[in-house]
Amino acid sequence: MSTLQKWVQKSKLPPIAPVGQLSSRGARRGVSSRKRDYTPTPWNQYFKECRDISIDGDQFRVYQLGSSGPVLVLLHGGGFSSLTWALFSASVTSMVECQILAIDLRGHGDSIARDEDDLSAHTMASDVGNIVGALYGSDAPPIILIGHSMGGAIAVHTAAGNHIPSLIGLAVIDVVEGTALDALASMQSFLRGRPAYFRSLEHAIEWCVRSGQVRNVESAKVSMPGQIKNNETGKLATSEVDAYVPKSPLGDSHPQLPVDSIKEEDPDECNSNSNRTDTDTEFKPPLAPADNDSETRKYTWRIDLGRTEKYWSGWFKGLSSMFLSCPVPKMLLLAGIDRLDKDLTVGQMQGKFQMQVLPHCGHAVHEDVPDKVAEALATFMVRHKFAEPAANFERTFPAC
Repeated sequence: MSTLQKWVQKSKLPPIAPVGQLSSRGARRGVSSRKRDYTPTPWNQYFKECRDISIDGDQFRVYQLGSSGPVLVLLHGGGFSSLTWALFSASVTSMVECQILAIDLRGHGDSIARDEDDLSAHTMASDVGNIVGALYGSDAPPIILIGHSMGGAIAVHTAAGNHIPSLIGLAVIDVVEGTALDALASMQSFLRGRPAYFRSLEHAIEWCVRSGQVRNVESAKVSMPGQIKNNETGKLATSEVDAYVPKSPLGDSHPQLPVDSIKEEDPDECNSNSNRTDTDTEFKPPLAPADNDSETRKYTWRIDLGRTEKYWSGWFKGLSSMFLSCPVPKMLLLAGIDRLDKDLTVGQMQGKFQMQVLPHCGHAVHEDVPDKVAEALATFMVRHKFAEPAANFERTFPAC
């Protein structure tokens, strides 16, 4: 076995496609001439402001963008952070006049709560309402709740609980009650299959892309640091990005990977082979933990999702009827043809919500194809006269 092969095996990354089997859109099968850059990207390339909101001893990190129009309150999925919305936020604010409020939910990202283990739907929905109230008071602007996966469930609970009186719209991304509940049985197995540690930020970002968690390199470079923390400092990796010195994941004592060993894909092109679920499980294949030494154990996950199992069913049970009962215009955006339950099927036929399908994407739809998701939601807002379109914005015809 060559030195390079030994390193690939040790790194716990998914295997590299053999040279000669690589291909890219519009090019002949063969050798790619480019090597991917996995250097992390700072949040301020996409958001204008970063703030910490204090509420009864808890501190919630929020990112903001825009100064006029309705406020899009963005809620991330389990294990993610508000940085998952970076590319989407930049894109949607260029299409319509709106503002962005992306929240690190309790136990995630840079938010710090007195009880980080309480991730019940009721508690997190109350958090969202309290954050909006602390920022805007009784004169809150029109609010549109948008959530992905777990965040989509929390958005529905927030809307149904009337935690935001100025709510005018609701959008849920890639979460359906029946599919989500069915996937819970295999969630612990999936979580055990993820690597427990990463040796560098580049290593974490590379795993994120190669495993399929996020299929857009540009998005992974800004979002992945919000999911991991430094074992030495205990701080989220986002605190290191501004002053980060790029490193080769191989180190100085190992041969560099040849530039033709990693496929260079169009960041906006999704992999069509998707085994997706609705509970943040678009991470594959299963990988073993890294070697047990301080150098390879530098970063680990911000949150231990396995410990939140007692809340999983509470996030999704009854979600369909709750979603349909919300008295505001609604949109369900999916990453593929999904198994709508009876309530949602009847609701869609009755025109109670708009459904949009973006096929050939992973579970993190808004990261994989942020422009397409932004376009769908911008069209939704213009259609309902929630926001004014930009001069160059052309509405797309809603479709499922």
